[in-house]
Amino acid sequence: MHEECGIVGVSFKEETSAALSIYYALFALQHRGQESAGITVHDGSQVRTLKGMGLVPDVFNKADIQKLKGHVGIGHVRYSTTGSSKIENCQPLLVSFKSGTIAIAHNGNLVNSKELRTELEKEGRIFLSESDTEVIAHLLVKELMHSELKDAVKDVIKQLVGSYSLAILIDKTVIVIRDPLGIKPLCFGSLDNGYVVASESVAIDILNGQLIRDVAPGEMLVFNNGTYESHQLVKSKNTAHCVFEYIYFARPDSVIDGQLVYNVRMRIGEMLFKEHPAIADIVSPVPDSGITYAIGFSKKSGIDYMEGLMKNRYIGRTFIMPGQDMRETAVRLKLNTIKPNIEGKSIVLIDDSIVRGTTSRRIIDMVRKSGTREIHMRVASPPIISPCYLGIDMATREELIAAHKTVKGVEALINADSLGYLSIDGLVESIGIPMDDLCLGCLSGIYPVEIPGEKCIKRQLKLSEF
Repeated sequence: MHEECGIVGVSFKEETSAALSIYYALFALQHRGQESAGITVHDGSQVRTLKGMGLVPDVFNKADIQKLKGHVGIGHVRYSTTGSSKIENCQPLLVSFKSGTIAIAHNGNLVNSKELRTELEKEGRIFLSESDTEVIAHLLVKELMHSELKDAVKDVIKQLVGSYSLAILIDKTVIVIRDPLGIKPLCFGSLDNGYVVASESVAIDILNGQLIRDVAPGEMLVFNNGTYESHQLVKSKNTAHCVFEYIYFARPDSVIDGQLVYNVRMRIGEMLFKEHPAIADIVSPVPDSGITYAIGFSKKSGIDYMEGLMKNRYIGRTFIMPGQDMRETAVRLKLNTIKPNIEGKSIVLIDDSIVRGTTSRRIIDMVRKSGTREIHMRVASPPIISPCYLGIDMATREELIAAHKTVKGVEALINADSLGYLSIDGLVESIGIPMDDLCLGCLSGIYPVEIPGEKCIKRQLKLSEF
């Protein structure tokens, strides 16, 4: 399972440069995407953009930031969901509009992007990328040719099915939009001389800003010259916030839809002990994502917290693996056991999720070779039984181990002495948001939007149906 994307928008009064603030904000969102990064700014008369493959500090240097002159702008870090990993799909994505340019940064995934793209191509519109973001861009340009901004955005929303948090730059105006179900996170805050919008509140924190609130589902904010306007374009009866933001994606120090992620993960760890207690010598996380859960489990159980695995935090997302016989070495490149902490002991090993099961098996085998007596695996998410269509690059249903194996079957495959998954009810209680306002599609097989061949519990309504 890979990260999603992160978006940023900054609007200052004219004397303040936006590029450096966007750069720092993207740094804070680097965990949401590591394959590409981009910044687009506008100085009131000219648009400037720079984007490339790699991490934020690999794409930009001091000279680049100084050249990106402008007091408003948007930024993006990407992990591909729709569209392959190549420079053409890097964002912000730019398209021509009348006598200028529109830049768009998108976090999410459209379910109906292929159908929309086909219709636009029939109209003669030319696409330069594989990204569904370009579909949104063409739709917006089309509507702006005959409508004012608010009406144009409303007409675009009518046509979109899926998830989208958008940061859009039109001349010196920054526009942000969150889909009517609020599937992807988006918040905004104040700065000394303007405003910042970001996928997570940590990007506001790093700029020493003050979080104002989440962007409401179905809301559009328009920022210009250090001020903003709010337009509630649509309002749905229920939301569908992605539960994996709380389980895995978001940084623990982020506030997502009113919930501090760290507190949610602590409660999940406590709930794991309540639902699946264990007798053990220590509680140990699979770092880094398992740490907060393990602290919560330890606190509730009274079992000592102790690290049994150490992560190499300097390794990239990919590395050379010469052959199949090097898989154990590949795991050790990322993780190594602290043998004296686990030798001869019974441990509770806690991770955020199990997708295919192969990584869990390799980790458990490595821990066993260090002399651990018993390994009780506890998992901070319910079994993942269905793919995600709304912005997470997750395995297919055939590859998802929990889709075709019982808990005991998974337990045997990963070589654990016992295995306990958090329940869906336990997850919902820990998050603190009603079940009807969460997207649980990957855990239940029932989705909040219409997806061909899948079950749908509530439909993402088109604007005319609200």
